[in-house]
Amino acid sequence: MEDEKEHALPGAEPEAKDNSRRNFLKQSTLLTAIALTPAAAVKAAGAHVDETIAAAFEKMPVKMEVNGVTHSLSVEPRATLLDILREQLDLTGTKKGCDHGQCGACTVHVDGQRVNSCLTLGVMASGKKITTIEGLAKGDELHPMQEAFLKHDGFQCGYCTPGQIMSAVACIREGHANSETEIREYMSGNICRCGAYPNIVNAIQEVKEGGQAV
Repeated sequence: MEDEKEHALPGAEPEAKDNSRRNFLKQSTLLTAIALTPAAAVKAAGAHVDETIAAAFEKMPVKMEVNGVTHSLSVEPRATLLDILREQLDLTGTKKGCDHGQCGACTVHVDGQRVNSCLTLGVMASGKKITTIEGLAKGDELHPMQEAFLKHDGFQCGYCTPGQIMSAVACIREGHANSETEIREYMSGNICRCGAYPNIVNAIQEVKEGGQAV
């Protein structure tokens, strides 16, 4: 044993100890950092990774006609029609209000029927014809309902107005604008926080009584 120690390389044992000490310190630092990281931060980091992976692998091809123009899009299955219109097609006239289908600010027409676009998945609109507030006017010529809203001052802040107008057009097309009571009933899904309801009803009645094509 003494001979082996005598022939050992000088400094071999101290170097091995140094390496062990460095490895121990590195591992301890790493474990300490992990232990001190809040659970919420770890969860958020994991969620971010999941979202990145989902975005890369889960997109689906969707073709829809919006305001007379056909669009071929790649969308996530969970993306709503509202977000696709605003974020991918830059049609920001359709407003995001409650995002729960309770205020009607996001109302658009899908194959002629009014829907809350915040509750409609984009993939469900594939192959359908979508009309937004931007598609009502013909160039500089406003739609009769838009003109009536201006005439009767059917808005104040204007945030709900696109959805109100889209719903008002559909209300007449559906045959639900035969009286003030009926109009109020079938427009009840559209909330005006400014309280311009009487003016909105007047605008709808004028368009209905005028027999203007909607």
